[in-house]
Amino acid sequence: MSNLPSASFKIDANFGTGATGDIQDIRDLAISAQRSGFNAIWSSEAKHDPFLPLLVAAEATSTLTVGTSIAVAFARSPMTLAQTAYDLQSLTKGRFVLGLGSQVKPHIQRRFSMPWSEPAPRMREYVQALKAIWSAWQEGTPLRFVGEHYKHTLMTPFFAPDSHPYGPPPVYVAAVGSVMTKVAGEVADGVILHGFTTRRYIKEVSLPAVSAGLKQGDREEGACAISLMGFVVSGDTSEEMDRAAAAVRQQIGFYGSTPAYRPVLELHGWGELADTLSGLAREGGDAWATMGEHIPDTVLEQFAVIAPRNELAEAITQRFEGVLDRFSFYVPYQVANGFWDPVVRDLRA
Repeated sequence: MSNLPSASFKIDANFGTGATGDIQDIRDLAISAQRSGFNAIWSSEAKHDPFLPLLVAAEATSTLTVGTSIAVAFARSPMTLAQTAYDLQSLTKGRFVLGLGSQVKPHIQRRFSMPWSEPAPRMREYVQALKAIWSAWQEGTPLRFVGEHYKHTLMTPFFAPDSHPYGPPPVYVAAVGSVMTKVAGEVADGVILHGFTTRRYIKEVSLPAVSAGLKQGDREEGACAISLMGFVVSGDTSEEMDRAAAAVRQQIGFYGSTPAYRPVLELHGWGELADTLSGLAREGGDAWATMGEHIPDTVLEQFAVIAPRNELAEAITQRFEGVLDRFSFYVPYQVANGFWDPVVRDLRA
C-alpha cells in the first residue's frame, strides 16, 4: 500500500448477499471476520431469515457488531420486530444493529401478502413506532403510538420485556432515493446506501438528503451514520478480475432494470440504459441472464471499486474516505474464506 493513511471508516463483512450465504458457515464466517479485524457482520433477508444467523454469529464472537442489512420492515408488524430486535440487543450485550428496508411493492404484496403504501412515510412511522415501543419497555412510559399506518396502544405487564442495560438497538434504514434517505436522516441512527450507487450520486443526492433529514428532525450533523455495501471487482489474476467484473456487471444490470433505482442511472445521463434493462426484465426468461452484457466499462467503473487485491485498499480509501462511516464488500462472486483479510489489514495499516 502507498503512503495513503488508513481508512477512518469501519470495515464490515456480509452474510447472505451475493455469493455468500451458506447458513451452515455463519459461525466460521463470524469467527474469521472478528479475527481478521472486521468491525461488523451483516445478515441479509434473501435466502435465509436475517435474524437467526446473527444469534450464532454473536455467540461465537465477543467484539463483532452483528446487524441486519436488511430485514424487510413492511413484512412484519412493528411490535413483532421490536421484540426480536430488543431480545437480540440483550443477547448480544449491545452489539446488535437493526437495519431495515422497505423492499418493493410486488414483493410486499405478492411475496409477503402485506399492505403497501408510499414507502417513505410508512418507514418514518415504522421507526417512530419501534422507538415508542422500546421506550415503553425500557423506560416504562405508557404506550400511546397512533399513526396513519400503525397504532400501538396496549402493553400489559405480562407482555412487556424487562428493561436491560444495553437499551434499544440502533436503527439503520436502507435507502436509494432522496425521499427515503431524508427519512433516514430524520429518524434513524444510520442509513444503508444501496450498492447500486456511485460516489457522485452519494455526494450529490444521498448526503444532501441525509442533511435535510437531520435538519427536519432537529438533529446534529453526524447523528446518522453513512453505511455502504459497495461493489468490488478484485482478484489476483486477470482471469479472476474478469470473472468478478462479469458477476458485478450482471448484478448492476439486475438492479438497473428496477424503476426505483432509475434515478442513479439518470443522474449520469444513462436513461437509455435504464430503458434497455427494463425492457429485458419485461421480456423475462433468458433475457435476465444477458443484462450484464449491456453494462459498459464506463458504467462499471462508476458503480464498482476495481483493483487487484494488493491495490484494493488504496482504491477503496481514495473513493470513500471522508464520505462513509462504514463500508462492506458487495461481491456477487465466490472467493475463498479469508480472501479479504489482507485488504482489511491494509485498510487498517
